[in-house]
Formats: sequence, C-alpha cells, structure tokens
Amino acid sequence: MARIEGVNPEEVEDNYTRKVLDAQAKAWGAPLLNHLVYARRPSIFRGARAMWTGLATSGLIDEKLQALVNRRVASLNGCEF
Repeated sequence: MARIEGVNPEEVEDNYTRKVLDAQAKAWGAPLLNHLVYARRPSIFRGARAMWTGLATSGLIDEKLQALVNRRVASLNGCEF
C-alpha cells in the first residue's frame, strides 16, 4: 500500500490522466498505484508520463533494461511490484 493515498480513478477529471489510467486498467487489470499517486497533481502526472515516454522512444535504453530498472527502483522504495 502506498504511503500517500492515490486518487479514485472514477473521480479523475483531467481527460489525459483518465485516458492513461483507463489504458493501464485495460492492459493490467487496474491502474498502476504510482500513477494514482501522481494523478493527485496533473502537472506531476504529465511530467512522470513524459519521462517514461521519453525513455521509451529514445531508443537509448532497451525495453528489458527499462523494466528491470523500474522494478529495482520499486524494490528500493519498498513497493510491491
């Protein structure tokens, strides 16, 4: 469980945020918990999404390595992944 409570996906008003959370729910069964926390502030949400989009589209870091880094950071933060 996150130390900071995330938003209720059903109550998100920002259209971009709602689309991302809906896509995550479709892909993984539920929105990612960290994105629910980011969604408390749309500007932070957009910044985090821009970072991940930039990494994915840069071609500089292999997708498998991105996944490993993501899981390692989650582990260091005590997040269940």
